[in-house]
Amino acid sequence: MSLKTLLGLGALALGVGTWVTALILWLGLLAVSDRLDATLKAEQRMSGYAGLSTQAATFLVVATEAVQRELPADTRSERLEPVVENLRASFGRLQENVAQAVQEAEDLGIDAQSRFGTQSLGLARMEALLNSTMRGLGDDDVDRPRLQAHIDSFATGFDPLLSQAVQTEQLFRADIRADIVSLRQKLTLAAIAIAVAAVVMVLAFYFGLIRPQFARLDRLRDAAQKIGQEDFAIDLPETRRDEIGGLYAETNRMAHALAARKSAVEQDRAQLNSIIAARTEELRAANETLAEIDENRRRFFADVSHELRTPLTVILMEAQIGRAAGGSEADAFATIETRAARLNRRIDDLLRVARSDSGQLALEHAAVGLPDLMTEVHEEVRAEADNAGMTLTLSDVPHATLTCDRNWIRQVLVGLVRNAIRHARDGGHVRLDARSDDQTAEIAVIDNGPGIAPKDQTGIFERFSQAGSASAQGFGIGLALARWVVETHDGTITLESPVPPADALGDAPGTKIAVRLPLSSG
Repeated sequence: MSLKTLLGLGALALGVGTWVTALILWLGLLAVSDRLDATLKAEQRMSGYAGLSTQAATFLVVATEAVQRELPADTRSERLEPVVENLRASFGRLQENVAQAVQEAEDLGIDAQSRFGTQSLGLARMEALLNSTMRGLGDDDVDRPRLQAHIDSFATGFDPLLSQAVQTEQLFRADIRADIVSLRQKLTLAAIAIAVAAVVMVLAFYFGLIRPQFARLDRLRDAAQKIGQEDFAIDLPETRRDEIGGLYAETNRMAHALAARKSAVEQDRAQLNSIIAARTEELRAANETLAEIDENRRRFFADVSHELRTPLTVILMEAQIGRAAGGSEADAFATIETRAARLNRRIDDLLRVARSDSGQLALEHAAVGLPDLMTEVHEEVRAEADNAGMTLTLSDVPHATLTCDRNWIRQVLVGLVRNAIRHARDGGHVRLDARSDDQTAEIAVIDNGPGIAPKDQTGIFERFSQAGSASAQGFGIGLALARWVVETHDGTITLESPVPPADALGDAPGTKIAVRLPLSSG
């Protein structure tokens, strides 16, 4: 039998016991209520008999006074009429109460009904005695002894009847109280029996069902702990077909499956460790090779820079001497000097990029005028824009001073312009824009090209990104390195595509890359 069925039967038994207990209590309370109600009505009848006794005494006093004063019959009747009316009213109420008691005593048996019938007969005799006395007192005869005899006859006859009625009610009330005591004893015994039965049922339910299941669950918990400690030697008994038995079976299957899986994983781990060891050795050898190649590359850049700078220095000196000498060749020497200086900067850019790739990037902060920086960038890339058939314009530059590495920031801006020339050539227009406020300056490169798709914009500043204008050409730097340089200067670099209408250069979407740098505090 399943646990659900056993628990359901146990709950049903407890529920039936509860209903039986409630029914017994309800019946007991109902019986007590009936007996208390009967006692209350007996008290009311005794109160009525007490009132009847008082009225009878009043009748005797008034009648005796009328006889002693030898009042006429009419006067005597007039004096006694109110008292008699009260007596008759009391007789009527008591008769009604006794009649109701006879009806309610049907469940109590013939003896109780006979007792109340006797009460009714006694009341009838008392009322008949009253009527007989009133007829005797109503005669015109004024013989005092004879009239007094009627009064004495009423007194001697009424008192025993009233006493008998009161005694009967007292006996009835005593019987009711005895019945209540008996009922209380029965209810007490029933309560004790119910309590004992409840304790027996709870103990049977606990020791017969709950405790064994808890023991089985404890065993299942111990098995789970062993599995958690990677001990899969589990063998739970599967003798019972209930819910916990099903859990035992599933736990055994899980433990066996995990044991097999553990064995397979250990084999795979051993094989993987051998593969990792081999790959690690290969990577170590590859890293040594790459380190050697990187060292050769950096040495090559240094050697090339040295070899290029030596003749460039001679060219610069000769050009400067020729320009200083004047004459018709002065303009030509000035052009040579400018081109040689530009080539020297390109060599510096080459070395800077090489050092950044090897992790040796160093910044040299200095005060840089924003107009000078923008003019230098414009002059450096203007020829490239002309060769590409594009118009490069420089907006009005505010007078502001930055504290930055002049060469790195120049190279970042030159790289942004070259990216625009490369990817937005069809637009035919590139603009260098500069603005400033109290704390920062914003330098923007705006083109009129096809723009960059939204899906490509999220990772455009990430390393190795090739979307849109994210790649550079020549000796320029990529956007990932540009962002690193700008953020190292405590600045920001942002991209907008399409360009906002206020900055757009035409109908094409275009791209706007803005570099914001802090102004010099001095």
